[in-house]
Amino acid sequence: MPDILVLFRNWWKQIALMVILALLTSGIIVYLKPPEYLSVATAVPSSTYSTDKARLFNSNIQHLYSALGTPDDLDIIVGTATLDTIYLAVAVKFNLWDHYKIKDTGLMAVKKAAAQLKAATKVMKSEYGDLKVKVWNTDKQLAPQLANALLLELQLLHQHLQNAGNESNLKGLGFSQVKLMAELATAVDPAEKQKLQKQLDECEQLMTQYQLMLDNKTPALIVVEQARAADWPDRPKRLQWMLAAGALALIFSLLVSLVLERRKSTHA
Repeated sequence: MPDILVLFRNWWKQIALMVILALLTSGIIVYLKPPEYLSVATAVPSSTYSTDKARLFNSNIQHLYSALGTPDDLDIIVGTATLDTIYLAVAVKFNLWDHYKIKDTGLMAVKKAAAQLKAATKVMKSEYGDLKVKVWNTDKQLAPQLANALLLELQLLHQHLQNAGNESNLKGLGFSQVKLMAELATAVDPAEKQKLQKQLDECEQLMTQYQLMLDNKTPALIVVEQARAADWPDRPKRLQWMLAAGALALIFSLLVSLVLERRKSTHA
């Protein structure tokens, strides 16, 4: 097998030419690509018990649970971030079809803008157990606005999901209240009326508590740090891409020169 030094001595011009061409090509590509700025919004989950009626109205229970959730509570939030819901909402809010210069109109423009926003976004659970919403954009002032807006949409979505149970319970209690009032109005026996009145009072008390829980609007996410505008672009990593292209070109040219050197030795 030929020595590396022999390969360089015999084929250094071709190797150098291939590396230079790779550097020039990759350099042109990465420098034509517009720089993108990264903004990151950070939040932690609130406790899943925060929307539990017993936690708010039972003094013996409310001290048992922390106001903050666990990192495992973020799994479902990261999962919903793969849906198009929040990206469609933010695309409409910021008219992103104009920013991305999308020529379509109407619903198609909204969908394409949301898709581009989604491709430039990463929602993840960090190693420290908090939620990171990362957004890359060519406009360094727009990037933090988009990151904060996406975090807000996630928070509102999961706040609604958390309160869905309380809304259902309140609706069921409303039906029970109407039924008890009708039975109380037709009751004749004093003992029966007293029993129905007690049940009605308990029902109304529960309705008041559930309504307070809904009015409380407990957030599903607690913002730790709002996204800020970056001072420097995050990508493309121009120097890294050029070095990688140069290294690959060097390896490829060495392999080609090795094949050519072997053929040369065989024919000799």
